[in-house]
Amino acid sequence: MSATPESLLASATPLRFDGQVAIVTGAGNGLGRSHALQLAARGAKVVVNDLGAARDGSGGSSAAAEAVVAEIRAAGGEAIANGASVTDPQAVQAMVDQALATWGRIDVLVNNAGILRDKSFAKMTLEDFRLLVDVHLMGAVHTTKAVWETMRAQRYGRIVLTTSSSGLFGNFGQANYGAAKMALVGLMQTLSIEGEKNNVRVNCLAPTAATRMTEDIMPPEVLALLTPESVTPGLIFLASEQAPTRTILNAGAGVFATSHITLSEGALVGSGPDAPERLAALFAQINEGTGDIVPVSGMQQSQREMAKVMGA
Repeated sequence: MSATPESLLASATPLRFDGQVAIVTGAGNGLGRSHALQLAARGAKVVVNDLGAARDGSGGSSAAAEAVVAEIRAAGGEAIANGASVTDPQAVQAMVDQALATWGRIDVLVNNAGILRDKSFAKMTLEDFRLLVDVHLMGAVHTTKAVWETMRAQRYGRIVLTTSSSGLFGNFGQANYGAAKMALVGLMQTLSIEGEKNNVRVNCLAPTAATRMTEDIMPPEVLALLTPESVTPGLIFLASEQAPTRTILNAGAGVFATSHITLSEGALVGSGPDAPERLAALFAQINEGTGDIVPVSGMQQSQREMAKVMGA
């Protein structure tokens, strides 16, 4: 008989962040605000980072970040505001230095900052494509690079990258957003391997929530269920001491699932003149899911290929 959620919860250790320091980017509104408030409620000292830009990335104001800091402090927590743009590596490094100067360590990094510039690919400018990559992908690279050596040296770190179903599965009008979000999964795959020996765990959160980013693309009755607060339990878990590593956690309306990049069993086609035709003939077999695995690294693809060759 399998255990019930209630029985599992009764024996679970509370997920606390006492004595830990967390940086949350894009924390002035929506998901980031919810993440920052819940981390602080569970004992973390929080750097509330937000450029204060509009949904498309224009403008900027420190008011949103300062308002979240005021909420945290009013509830008895510790927090500081920071207005760095994640696209500016020098400003990001200054934010990390500020956290270290204030509290002496950094345990959790939540890469949540993001913008939208939705258009079909035919109508999208290269500027709009490049900007989304700069904010979502390079912004996460800048912040992660800035905390990486600190986490390695203290032999503890939890990094959460915010991916999206638009990247994992596609969504019309979001080629720029989807490409940047899927790139974060690739970043996670390698960083989780490189960070493992120093207890730096790296994961992706794929949220669905009613925020400024989604208010125009979902009906009100759906948005009412998709609260940021219903996603944040996933963030708390991925940021905790009990976190896994190299996980893509999908979250929305209190429902959680995992996504995986799998590798099929494959077939030996060869490389002769008629190899393309043999591949076409065998493609249905190659593409069916029986025997799929989740590789532990990219090397496993090569190992599977060579096993097929040697077996033949």
